[in-house]
Amino acid sequence: MSDPWLTLIGLGEDGPAGLSPASRAALDRASVIIGGPRHLALVGAGDKGKPWPIPFDLAPVLEWRGRPTVVLASGDPFWFGAGGSLMAQLSAGEWVSHPAPSTFQLAANRLGWRLEETLCLGLHAAPFARLRQVLGRDVRAICTLRDGAAVAELARWLTANGHPNARLTVLERLGGPHERIRQIRLDEVPSDVTAPVLAAIEATETGLPGSSGLPDDLFQNDGQLTKRPVRALTLSALAPRKGEVLWDIGAGSGSIGIEWLLAGAARVEALEADPVRAARARGNVAAFGLTHRHKLHDARAPEGLDALPTPDAVFVGGGASEGLLTRLWDLMPTGARLVMNAVTIETEALALDWSARHGGSLLKIELAEPVAIGAKRGWRSALPILQWSVTR
Repeated sequence: MSDPWLTLIGLGEDGPAGLSPASRAALDRASVIIGGPRHLALVGAGDKGKPWPIPFDLAPVLEWRGRPTVVLASGDPFWFGAGGSLMAQLSAGEWVSHPAPSTFQLAANRLGWRLEETLCLGLHAAPFARLRQVLGRDVRAICTLRDGAAVAELARWLTANGHPNARLTVLERLGGPHERIRQIRLDEVPSDVTAPVLAAIEATETGLPGSSGLPDDLFQNDGQLTKRPVRALTLSALAPRKGEVLWDIGAGSGSIGIEWLLAGAARVEALEADPVRAARARGNVAAFGLTHRHKLHDARAPEGLDALPTPDAVFVGGGASEGLLTRLWDLMPTGARLVMNAVTIETEALALDWSARHGGSLLKIELAEPVAIGAKRGWRSALPILQWSVTR
């Protein structure tokens, strides 16, 4: 980096006192200093200061390209900071970064928590539902929050989502003269919390199971739901891996796509032509905090397939046809996995025909549940399902 024009400076609540000589020198020679109003005030940016626009936009930085520019961030610019956003627009020689201790580090040091064993989440601009998939007994999490009012909102969310006995510690303005740390009750959140603020959560209740096949009642549905045991078998066949993309054809309640993401895969591109079901699926996805990784298209297959990114796996839960399978086979890259669940005689015949032509595995799923027969019980069989799975 011979002569970078952009300097990213991590700033703590102690302001200039905590800066390195290199950071101070960059501030002195800067033509413009860009940051939040609080950061600009801490360094006394004066006429050089330019606050971030609302909504957030990188244009005010990029328009100064080639001239000495400073961007201020809280703590480490690359830990939920502006650094990551800027990198998509910069080449390696254009920038240099001077990080300060992050608020996560400061919080862990105040609490005596091992940082490597603690979840660190940026909830200042993300829904609390992101916590749903990670909180469980003995889990510790440190979360950035939007402002002081968000502490009460978080307490209500924890109470309503299975963690009413979680221990909550509020950490305000860490690293500066106005630092304050308080352990609070979820039903007695103080009204005088000030930003910047973090919440440290110690969960005591069990969270979501780590295996596939979540309870059916976790998903809002109209009966058009891949039931729990079949869902577990389907996820096993789809074999989600990190970084992979699923096409969920006929999403219904969205349960398959949700569990694909909970298993650690990257994204879901779903198609659902029924607007009521599409809205319900979006609600289920949001309830699990997965909206940022799940995109549902109001479209029918195969017409809605052409604009989708290349899949690593495809699930067809119903409504398969010769035309759909032909189009999927043309679009899927070599090595992609296809899983199809057939319920009707017609789709079962289709699965048998395609398996004869292209190989793969067939599995007949026949389930029964107990039902009351007078004062006793008997077994009621569900419709059998033929599952075909194949690698392109």
